Amino acid sequence: MLEHTLGQSEPQERATPELALSFARTPAEVMEAQRLRYRVFAGELGAKMPTAAAGIDSDFYDAHCEHLLVRDTGSGEVVGTYRLLPGPRAQRLGSFYADGEFDLTRLRHLREATVEIGRSCVHPDYRNGATIARLWSGLIGYAAQRGYRYLMGCASLGMADGGHAAAAIYRSLACEHLSPVEYRVFPRCELPLDALGRDAGAVSPPPLVKAYARIGAWICGAPAWDPDFNTADLLMLLPLSRMNARYARHFMHG
Repeated sequence: MLEHTLGQSEPQERATPELALSFARTPAEVMEAQRLRYRVFAGELGAKMPTAAAGIDSDFYDAHCEHLLVRDTGSGEVVGTYRLLPGPRAQRLGSFYADGEFDLTRLRHLREATVEIGRSCVHPDYRNGATIARLWSGLIGYAAQRGYRYLMGCASLGMADGGHAAAAIYRSLACEHLSPVEYRVFPRCELPLDALGRDAGAVSPPPLVKAYARIGAWICGAPAWDPDFNTADLLMLLPLSRMNARYARHFMHG
């Protein structure tokens, strides 16, 4: 799902911009998010998007999601985005996006209380703590104000080396951040962990994955391989009750 792009590279030198947080209210605003997604996923990371048209990343779920935007008020440009699919809407649709990659049977009882988050990306010039804090304040605020208790989403690991680093990262994270067994999910196209990563050495997780783990998110099982994005995806679940109090205060007032 390519959620590893937040904070992936150093921002360019620039004056500190003023950032505004909002939700897309018009089709044109949704399209601004989709253009940023295409720029990052296809242009920067090389994802295959056979259905993309005119520089737009879109799929079936977009029309049913809320689209969170961070905008540079000086330029007017959308520089960060997340999309949110509340559990009740996913129930009416018949699935979360993650259902396509994982068997979520053990999370069935959480669906109504869950917001699925995904398609996150940040403009390369804005990959810094301020932009990420704005996005997370929007996510946490949305869930808390509407009584949702869980955030769930696929966090991606690059596979430029064939998956060795992804396997090593998973093993490292699983030592401390694996979910209780009753919250485990099962990849539909599992990364062949037994054949990967034994000699990869120490590999650092992407910044967003580290951030998820730091604030209390669980990894809910082995990674799935996403052939379109050529990533290894981890299903991560954050019970808001587990969120570190310091981070909760920061994001709720971000």
